[in-house]
Amino acid sequence: MDGRQGVVEVSKGMPPQNPIVQLQARFRDLEVGFRSWLSKQSLPVEAAVVTATSAVQGAAIGAFMGTLTNDISSSFPTPPQAPLNPQAMASLKQAQALSGGPLVQARNFAVMTGVNAGISCVMKRLRGKEDVQTSMVAAFGSGAMFSLVSGMGGPNQAANAITSGVFFALVQGGLFKLGQKFSQPPAEDAFYNKTRSMLITLGLQSYEKNFKKGLLTDSTLPLLTDSALRDVKIPPGPRLLILDHIHRDPELKERR
Repeated sequence: MDGRQGVVEVSKGMPPQNPIVQLQARFRDLEVGFRSWLSKQSLPVEAAVVTATSAVQGAAIGAFMGTLTNDISSSFPTPPQAPLNPQAMASLKQAQALSGGPLVQARNFAVMTGVNAGISCVMKRLRGKEDVQTSMVAAFGSGAMFSLVSGMGGPNQAANAITSGVFFALVQGGLFKLGQKFSQPPAEDAFYNKTRSMLITLGLQSYEKNFKKGLLTDSTLPLLTDSALRDVKIPPGPRLLILDHIHRDPELKERR
């Protein structure tokens, strides 16, 4: 009886764990494990998985947006039987495409986000980095496909798809450059540029402070070992991702 009372008293003394924190930690572990598995797959498999998951996310966003614009789309007039001016018909189709119902918007957003993510994945694997060129090529593909699928192209679908792709690419390129300008690290962080880029690519940017505490700068990346990462309190999953990324990076492999 005394033993049971002791266990009850000890359990009462322990602070209750927040279920939201537990759920966030579990989700983070699953995400790290998924990224680790995905980084070891072949390029076609990785591109297919990334495209599919991004398309599902885009479809969910599009369906939600479609519910908000469903009433608006019903207010557009039905095109008359008599042929309209091609430019007017194209404008009407564009308005209808941008304000369709949940299913229409789910399809449009799924294509746009899926194509963008798939092209970005292939470009990053082939070029070994994510830069403005990668971003613009992915945006061009997603813009062109969005134009074709949504019917915004009108009678000259091919030409309008190219125009939409160029527009998407220019906007994305401008946003990428703007983001780079405002995300420039301070002067004292100049020794962590490649480290930061690697962590962002892997989705592990929250561990940058661990690298700084351990003085693991860019010059030490080729020398990193599991024990060194363990010393700066980085968990096993992220350690595997970091070491695998370094092993795959041609520039870092040459410096080993």
